Amino acid sequence: MAARTDLRNVAIIAHVDHGKTTLVDAMLWQSGAFRVNEDVADRVLDSMDLEREKGITILAKNTAVRFGGDGPGGVTINIIDTPGHSDFGGEVERALVMVDGVLLLVDASEGPLPQTRFVLRKALEARLPVVLVVNKVDRPDARIAEVLDETYELFLDLDAGEDQIDFPIVYCSARAGRAALQRPEDGTMPASPDLGPLFRTLLETVPPPAYTEGAPLQAQVTNLDASPYLGRLALCRVHNGWIRRGQQAAWCRADGSVQRVRISELLLTRALDREPVEEAGPGDIIAVAGIPEITIGETLADPDEPRPLPVISIDEPSISMTVGINTAPLAGQSGKKLTARLVKGRLDVETVGNVSIRVLPTERPDTWEVQGRGELQLAVLVELMRREGFELTVGKPQVVTRQVDGRVHEPMERLTIDVPEDYVGVVTQLLGLRRGRLEQMVNHGTGWVRLEYLVPARGLIGFRTEFLTETRGTGLLHHVFDRYEPWHGELRTRPTGSLVADRRGTVTSYALFGLQDRGALFVGPGTLVYEGMIVGEHSRPDDLDVNPTKERKLTNVRSSTGEELERLVPPRLLSLEQSLEFCRQDECVEVTPAAVRLRKVALTGHEREKIRARRAHGGTR
Repeated sequence: MAARTDLRNVAIIAHVDHGKTTLVDAMLWQSGAFRVNEDVADRVLDSMDLEREKGITILAKNTAVRFGGDGPGGVTINIIDTPGHSDFGGEVERALVMVDGVLLLVDASEGPLPQTRFVLRKALEARLPVVLVVNKVDRPDARIAEVLDETYELFLDLDAGEDQIDFPIVYCSARAGRAALQRPEDGTMPASPDLGPLFRTLLETVPPPAYTEGAPLQAQVTNLDASPYLGRLALCRVHNGWIRRGQQAAWCRADGSVQRVRISELLLTRALDREPVEEAGPGDIIAVAGIPEITIGETLADPDEPRPLPVISIDEPSISMTVGINTAPLAGQSGKKLTARLVKGRLDVETVGNVSIRVLPTERPDTWEVQGRGELQLAVLVELMRREGFELTVGKPQVVTRQVDGRVHEPMERLTIDVPEDYVGVVTQLLGLRRGRLEQMVNHGTGWVRLEYLVPARGLIGFRTEFLTETRGTGLLHHVFDRYEPWHGELRTRPTGSLVADRRGTVTSYALFGLQDRGALFVGPGTLVYEGMIVGEHSRPDDLDVNPTKERKLTNVRSSTGEELERLVPPRLLSLEQSLEFCRQDECVEVTPAAVRLRKVALTGHEREKIRARRAHGGTR
């Protein structure tokens, strides 16, 4: 097979916050993509508002840098920055189809974590060569030798072949833009003043794109984008042949049909911009315009000899939740998109560009079941819709079960926790209630302990908030889907009940002062509430109907203590993710552009009483 020696395609994979996007920034600067005086934002590839706010990568994006100058000896390196969170694993799986090698980043202090295992497993399955980059070697708590040992153990654990374990190692500080092949002392900078050693190792390890000489065109769609001028853009990797602007091509659709289309525009990535080109060849990552209905996994081929490529396979979803129109009494006050038709249309648009999301009908015509990889992925979708002006009712996240040999199986998560030694007991107790199995416990001798558990996925819904409370915000936890196991029985994951408003009105300080002994409050004075809305967390296991709108009665009699200041504890304002975690089976979240409110599914008190009585007598839910 022939090869394009002037080109390399590489993906950067790692756990969340191990420095992927920061490293891409440094590679762009040192390749001359920006002017010296140009004002460029940090983590320039995190272009979405949500990505900047959360500090994580949500969508895989590609850029291109030139190493070795623009002359004939130079090489173009296409770099794909992937998300580190396993909830967005669909982005990682599609990115690996486009590349010939990967840079695996591992934090020099934290070492390999569950998402590192997830992305590395995908790379090894695809038989891609790996360059290990030990990042953040200048951290004061760096432990480079131990992290290398843990990484080798991870490769062996994932059944890597002998050729895959023999990988090159680069020691790096992405923030400083420095890399070296010699291992520095813990907490010190790499010896080299720039990223030159990383670039050279990448060129030696990652093979150039290979193709069959004279083979007809084959280009597979791996992602979608949109342009206000060109409409839908199909992002493709050219596997064989050449593609030219204005030519006719065969569009091999997912249903097996083949249709002739015209390539109206052809774009190649240069740094952060897409530039029009006349033609592109094997190995190029291109954007094609002119095909408004093309979707991920389909192939553009030679019109005279169409040969479709295999459709990209994606892991099954493991978490689901219901999404429907807003049915609360305060609906329509801040959002502009309220109807079932608009909600369904937006969910259908999401399934086109995000192959790991599925939308299924339910018994109600205004509610749909949305399945995805995890709570964060589904919460990001709801947050995006909220910012676009939608008002929604979102149900409690549930796990997606399977029938295996006539028995119900549920997804299991591999959970890694880092906590100070003082909190090991309380964390063990919390996970014992959630049917967690302790697999490994390591004390690093620094006062911190690492625990590895296998836990039912539904046991982790709502766990993060309780975990952070019990560890005083010091604990770190990460989890990733591991496998399916037989159903583990009933779990009681939330030991507390809810404080539920029993009437509509405006919250008063006087009422909250009397309620704050009952539990933690979610609303402050002046908030508008309605019957069935959850205004706080009860300190006891059962729900309590309360009146948060009660006012002080005015009299002519003055008392010496009557004018004392009422000291209110500030309310606990829950984010969208925290609200979804807090939900019980009979609760849901009302999401509008202006507010996120918790509420009961049955709003009136007598309806909830009837449902409770029916369940107590063994009736239907």
